[in-house]
Amino acid sequence: MPVHARRCHLIALPSRRLVAACAALALAMVAAPTANAQPAPQAASAQEAQQRQWRMQLQTFAGSLTDDAELPAQWVAQVLGQAQYNARVKRLMTPAPGTTTTVRDWQAYRARLLTSARIESGVMFWRRHQRTLQDAELRWGVPASVIVGIIGIESSYGQNTGNIRVLDALATLAFDYPSEHPRALERADYFRRELVQFLRMARSNGLDPLQLRGSYAGAMGIPQFMPSSWMLYGQDFDGDGRVNLIDSPEDAIGSVANYLAAHGWRAGQPAYFDVALQADDAQKAALLAPSILPTFDQPGLVALGAQLLPAGQRYDGQMALIELRNGAQPAEYVIGTENFYAVTRYNQSSYYALAVLQLGEAVQQRLQQQATSVAPPANF
Repeated sequence: MPVHARRCHLIALPSRRLVAACAALALAMVAAPTANAQPAPQAASAQEAQQRQWRMQLQTFAGSLTDDAELPAQWVAQVLGQAQYNARVKRLMTPAPGTTTTVRDWQAYRARLLTSARIESGVMFWRRHQRTLQDAELRWGVPASVIVGIIGIESSYGQNTGNIRVLDALATLAFDYPSEHPRALERADYFRRELVQFLRMARSNGLDPLQLRGSYAGAMGIPQFMPSSWMLYGQDFDGDGRVNLIDSPEDAIGSVANYLAAHGWRAGQPAYFDVALQADDAQKAALLAPSILPTFDQPGLVALGAQLLPAGQRYDGQMALIELRNGAQPAEYVIGTENFYAVTRYNQSSYYALAVLQLGEAVQQRLQQQATSVAPPANF
């Protein structure tokens, strides 16, 4: 424990005001230069001034948490005092200058994600955790293929969970979100909330907040959960008394299933169908107006020139026409159900959702092919 923190700990009158003062002192001393440091030039660079402002905001933020009964002020000060500004995180979040739209190419996106290597990794993951996947499907109604698809897209089955310290990523974005973003203030507020949830998550699960690593946006572990999702939907599915999405595939599987169920997954229902589209421009515009939100019943789709193929004609729920652009090539279309929409609550992209679903299908098909190839003859 640092000396300045130990001194505060030994004071005999632990009032909230005193604790707050200790918290501020801890942060200030972490940020202050050492006695042997060279004097800073009188004309500090803009970057230095910006980071100094960032540190002051972080210090004020720590002081604002002193009334939170779940977060001891001294512990918060010690943790936040060791946060480091990460300029790379800010660069990765900064929109490219002069760009207002992104050229989308479904086939290129699909080819990049649904590789043979990822499918084979999915087969191994499914075999290794078959019992857990079955248990999750029974409890939450989410098929194993969908869970496997999400974990495969998010982290390649735990092989790529990110190498940026989560504390630094969240603290940087909370107090220096790129101003070029059209919703910069809103996004900064979001990351401040995530920073609080990160502190609560680490403390309640016995995890070291200084060691946790993840994506540049602060997503963590096998399912790449943000801290708030970890707190709300994380499951102790291996029964060890804590939620650990970093090292426990069982917890990750249960948490993904719980997340989808909480966001509207309907057990036993399909997620998407093929469609024969014979709509004119006005009809297509009407079909696409709700975006990915399921809005149409089957008669409504047919009236606007979207004919379900036989596999989808018995579905009686709400649906949406999903457009998948292919750069300069013609777009593709599918019909998304409420379950397709549930997958987009994990990542608000129809491209992502269809990649998840098709990866899971590809892994399941490969498993079935391998099982058939090694099965003995029927009369053996």
